[in-house]
Amino acid sequence: MALLEALERTGSLQGVALELGVSYRSAWGQLSALEHALGRPAAVKTKGHGSALTPLGAGLLALLKASQVRLGPALAAEELALADGLRRLMEPDVARIRLAASHDPLLLEAVEAHREIDLMVAGSLDAIARLRDGAVEAAGFHFGSDGPPPPPFDGLFRDADLAVTPLFRREQGLLFAPGNPLRLTDVADIAARKARFVNRQRGAGTRIWFERLCQEAGVPIASIVGHQTEEFTHQAVAALIATGAADVGMGTRAVAERFALDYRPFGWETYYLAARASLPPARLAPLRDLTRRRAGTVSGYAPPELYQSEA
Repeated sequence: MALLEALERTGSLQGVALELGVSYRSAWGQLSALEHALGRPAAVKTKGHGSALTPLGAGLLALLKASQVRLGPALAAEELALADGLRRLMEPDVARIRLAASHDPLLLEAVEAHREIDLMVAGSLDAIARLRDGAVEAAGFHFGSDGPPPPPFDGLFRDADLAVTPLFRREQGLLFAPGNPLRLTDVADIAARKARFVNRQRGAGTRIWFERLCQEAGVPIASIVGHQTEEFTHQAVAALIATGAADVGMGTRAVAERFALDYRPFGWETYYLAARASLPPARLAPLRDLTRRRAGTVSGYAPPELYQSEA
């Protein structure tokens, strides 16, 4: 992937060699080995114009990038487990906060700034299950558009042993390839036109929302082509659509803009943070404050207070 990315950026094997810190001969050898394995050229050399990826080379690069996006959460979880174990060996007395949370790019960025928090990305139902079981001290979750929280989320707001606070608001909707070639507008269109849908994993708040939309529209989930195709992040869903492996999925406006996809909003939802009541509120206050500030500056997000003042 590094070879193809460098070739796409620099437009020459000499540029690839300089960018990767290898000899020209090594860069040429790696490209030749790749093309031998493929049985077709991945790049074309034009006299006076350097080198460029062939359609096969460009398609392979897109698939590799999508694969990296899908593998990211699993690799990050392993890295987190290793780093956490090492910290506990080196700093056994440092108090840390274990957080299981539904995937959200804004939250991930905020956690990066707070090294005392160990994050595990999980679906909303899995995150609250880990909180109930005592595996973590806090959980981030969402369940879809506004309205009374459905079971089992409703029990979280009545539990005296938990403190639940809204972190931010975010918009979700359908993601399409640029131009929305299938002219999709809602879940009924997805079923009727046999569009290839990419779903989130079981227990994910986004999947719960989508299945509720299908139920409200009278669309059997089994009629959605690809409803069993599961990905664990908004980026992974967007990457599959961007590479042409799927036609439509559900995700945030922010990820649609990041991948230059067409987007049709379904509505806004609140992302919540639930923590053990025994955990001092000051421990999570910096994370809450940072996510709320960032929510006021990122497209498709809003602080919960802003939404409440407009309602």
